[in-house]
Amino acid sequence: MFDLPRSVLLALWVQHVPVGSAPLQQAVDAVQGDDEPHTIEPADDVTVPGDRLADLFASWASGPREVAALLPAPGDLAGVPAAISALAVEAGECVLVRTREGAFAAVPQIEEFGSALEPGHLVSWEVRRIPEWRTALLGTVGSLADSERDLRGALVAATEALASLDVARWRPDAANAIAALRADADPGWLVPPGLDGRRLRVLVSAARLRAIVDLATADDGGAVNLWQADQRSTALREVDRAARRAMCAATTQVDRGA
Repeated sequence: MFDLPRSVLLALWVQHVPVGSAPLQQAVDAVQGDDEPHTIEPADDVTVPGDRLADLFASWASGPREVAALLPAPGDLAGVPAAISALAVEAGECVLVRTREGAFAAVPQIEEFGSALEPGHLVSWEVRRIPEWRTALLGTVGSLADSERDLRGALVAATEALASLDVARWRPDAANAIAALRADADPGWLVPPGLDGRRLRVLVSAARLRAIVDLATADDGGAVNLWQADQRSTALREVDRAARRAMCAATTQVDRGA
């Protein structure tokens, strides 16, 4: 019903291969999902031993690494390095990695094909070498505890906005979908085995909020004038911002003392 962005999945799995118990193919399958096999497009100064997602995992898997997924939006770069800001904002996501070989960013370029009933996706990851990114990231992304607190506030804001939208009156289909998103059903994500419970809880809450925002902003609903529509849109943008920052915090594995 609601999915994790590909960059979030990649960041989570990069942290577990091969340090954890997850085999490489399990990680690749989890990130690719129902997509066609992902390909890699490295810049000239980036060495990857092939053009498949497994090759990217292999290039990042040797030795210690620090990782974060970012979900930028226009006007909210949230720690994205300037070297990839335009690319990342256009994609709405990216992964930052630091290994003993240096600092890198991977941005998915997604091409849709097929029909609404049988959709398909071609995904190519552009991989670039970037300057040191940890300091800027830690200046914008809080802890998991901060994220949980912000998500509680975002849930209140979303509930108030939805009440004012009166979705049950003007879009019964959205009302039903929102009710389902509020339920506690297992999202069925292919996350790494043994993922910390708090991180998973933050990811689930953030993903639900983002899905609710998508449904509630499909049109202006019961807004009777442009001012009301703008007020609701602003409130829901703040909800989405909190959810995106929370997802980033849940994927971040960085030595905060470095």
